[in-house]
Amino acid sequence: MTYAIIRTGGKQFRAEAGKTIRIPTLVGDAGSKITFDDVILGSDGDTTHIGAPGLKGAHVTGEIVKHGLGDKIVVFKAKRRKNYAKKQGHRQKFTEVRIKDIAFGKKSGGEK
Repeated sequence: MTYAIIRTGGKQFRAEAGKTIRIPTLVGDAGSKITFDDVILGSDGDTTHIGAPGLKGAHVTGEIVKHGLGDKIVVFKAKRRKNYAKKQGHRQKFTEVRIKDIAFGKKSGGEK
């Protein structure tokens, strides 16, 4: 099973060909292609490629499926005996991406 760990939006995600992942919002229209160059780990089933800090020449391509808002998170703050209570809500924006292809490129010295 081929997979890669990519870094985007300050977080890391496991990307597999054919799967969809929800990542923090990106610029682009639905249906447009996107390439992730910050690949930090990858496996093609036989060997595992480990980057230090990233794999040179590796990239993951995908297609933007849609943009949306996640589930509502309720933030409630209160201080007892002070007559203070504050309730807020938040919905994080996301972009859903369907992974098309994973390419590792050239082999480097940091592989195991």
